[in-house]
Amino acid sequence: MSATLHKSDHRAALTGPAPAAPRRRPTSQQWAAWAFLTPVTLYLVLFYAYPLYRNLDLSLRNYTVRSFVQGDAPFTGLTNYRTVLDDPTFAPALLHTVVFTAVCLVFQYALGLALAVFFNQHFRLSATLRALFLVPWLLPLIVSASTWSWMLNSESGIVNALLSAVGIDPVNWLTSPDWSLTSVIIANVWIGVPFNLVVLYSGLQSIPTSLYEAAALDGAGAWQRFWRITFPLLRPVSAITLLLGLVYTLKVFDIIWIMTKGGPADSSTTFATWSYQLGFGNLVPAFGPGAAVGNLLVVAALVFGLVYVRVQRKQALS
Repeated sequence: MSATLHKSDHRAALTGPAPAAPRRRPTSQQWAAWAFLTPVTLYLVLFYAYPLYRNLDLSLRNYTVRSFVQGDAPFTGLTNYRTVLDDPTFAPALLHTVVFTAVCLVFQYALGLALAVFFNQHFRLSATLRALFLVPWLLPLIVSASTWSWMLNSESGIVNALLSAVGIDPVNWLTSPDWSLTSVIIANVWIGVPFNLVVLYSGLQSIPTSLYEAAALDGAGAWQRFWRITFPLLRPVSAITLLLGLVYTLKVFDIIWIMTKGGPADSSTTFATWSYQLGFGNLVPAFGPGAAVGNLLVVAALVFGLVYVRVQRKQALS
């Protein structure tokens, strides 16, 4: 056996090490794949990764107008976050953000689902009416918010005119602390319903009509067919609709700022409007605290996104 090993070692010494496998050159398909990935990667880096990094840097430094231009702001760690948490506006802004987001999501989803089921009946003029419902979603937000500001005006608004016509006292929708948050919720629900309608209506199109026919033959009523067939089969579409609505509603700024500017007396202030007010709404801007509030919104959206991914993964495994 030792002789055999000796011969093999001698043969290896004569022939030398085995030649390395030649490197494979990238194929045309691989180059095409990189060509498609490069614009997407650049877009994500320039418009997502870099702004997030800059916002995080702003929240960890004491930026002033001078240091913002020159870039020599001192590092302060979590001081800006402690400043935000100790601010008396934090608790009301958090409460308003939660209420605004939750109420808008519930009403947008409920009304969107009801309209989607209604238009799924395919009656005459169904397509025309469905297209008209998309108008609030297609209008620029500044137009929608300005229109609602006029409609809810205390003196010349059409809403108060209708209330007066039926004997109800006018309501200070935009100038009363008791009604300002309700006003912006109404406007945002009106804008968000068409999105829920479109997505949920698309989900309804994928449900086989044979299931409804079989349920009807078994004697199931309209409510039973909805609760036993429509609602369970719409869960994946509903989940993504609610997630997208949540992320959008958390960062709503235009509507609130145009209609109430977060007032009166911070009665409609949310994290989105508070972040803008801290950074740009004062004569002495507080860039660090404003960025800290913005990062809290980013973390909230990220947490809900991770929860959604986890739930979807469990559903796929089950």
